[in-house]
Amino acid sequence: MTGFRAVRSVVLTAGALGGLSGVAYGLFMEQSKRARLVIGVPEDPPLHADGVYLPDGTGPVPLGEHDGPTPLRFGVFGDSSAAGVGVESERELPGVLLAVGLAEEAERPVLLTTYAISGATTPDLAGQVDGALAERADGTPPVPPEVALVIIGANDVTDTIPIRSSARMLATEVERLRAAGVGVVVGTCPDLGAILPIPQPLRSVARTWSLTLGRTQRRAVDEVGGTPVPLADLLSPEFLARPGELFSPDRFHPNAAGYEAAAAVLLAPLCSVAGVWSGGPLPALPRRSATAEANRPTTKAIAWLNRLNRRQDSPLIPS
Repeated sequence: MTGFRAVRSVVLTAGALGGLSGVAYGLFMEQSKRARLVIGVPEDPPLHADGVYLPDGTGPVPLGEHDGPTPLRFGVFGDSSAAGVGVESERELPGVLLAVGLAEEAERPVLLTTYAISGATTPDLAGQVDGALAERADGTPPVPPEVALVIIGANDVTDTIPIRSSARMLATEVERLRAAGVGVVVGTCPDLGAILPIPQPLRSVARTWSLTLGRTQRRAVDEVGGTPVPLADLLSPEFLARPGELFSPDRFHPNAAGYEAAAAVLLAPLCSVAGVWSGGPLPALPRRSATAEANRPTTKAIAWLNRLNRRQDSPLIPS
């Protein structure tokens, strides 16, 4: 998802939700144009650093060249936040940070495989899971990850995929992974209201939708045996307080420090579902942070979202 596409889609979302007047719609469109100039378009493909990471922090070692203990298989699924768009080196990728952390905690090698694709929406998640569960090229049974991280949802907001439909699709794919014996951690939709290049009042529309989607994802993932981690509640206060330190130059994707903050809240749940947690009981994650509570969607905004979700389950804007 580029900044251009995201901001434009949020404008159209606002129109669909609120029945905007011509004056209000014109204001939102003008705001989107200014934000597009600030965000720009990513020029380089995401970095990639799959392979085996060792407990001493070294890696990646190609799987065919690794002759030590059998690695713990770790898969990363989702969108640009899972893929690590915005970092400047492979060692800063969120998948790498977490693979290194898992290897150190488990005291065994970890094989990182990234299925995440920049720009992906929840409907695209099925193809990624297909790849993880597919029969191998030599005809032998599939070897899925033992533990998986999924981060998805931001592009569902900007593509205006109905919230309940999005959550159902996520639950379906988490359930498929769980049925294959995979422990699944889901980082729920981040707070798009933290993206400062989207001006107000447009940013409030993005915040309302993303916080509602994040809560709906949490309930859906809980029901199918996954472990949801509320990224908006856990990270939004820090990103709002220190945007210059945690966002990449496009001010849309996190930078290395931003992904490090995300990895810090995701590592313990991953260790827990992987069966390697050794730091005592896993602390209960907050259901809502003070910041998220202060920005609770209004009754009117929730009514808009409910009306939209009663429509047929298809995006309002073609991808």
